[in-house]
Amino acid sequence: MRIACPHCGLRDVQEFTYHGDAKPRRPDGLAATEAVMFEYVYLRDNPPGLHQELWYHGSCRAWLIVHRDTVTHAIESVMLAKDLKVGGAA
Repeated sequence: MRIACPHCGLRDVQEFTYHGDAKPRRPDGLAATEAVMFEYVYLRDNPPGLHQELWYHGSCRAWLIVHRDTVTHAIESVMLAKDLKVGGAA
């Protein structure tokens, strides 16, 4: 699999580190009970299909949001995580 880094261009996946689903948002510290934090950390849906994932590219130290199909591994889009607006919209 190859990922198109916005800074470096098309690169092999071995240059990147996968950090999981990019959709969940950490609960607010004051409202985060033990049960809420348990659900945030451990209870995740894993349906097949298109996912928004968080990847780190060590070569240029960029955090990326990758829209990837988990069945075919086809990458639909890649963007810098810093360009993602609050709420998940690009």
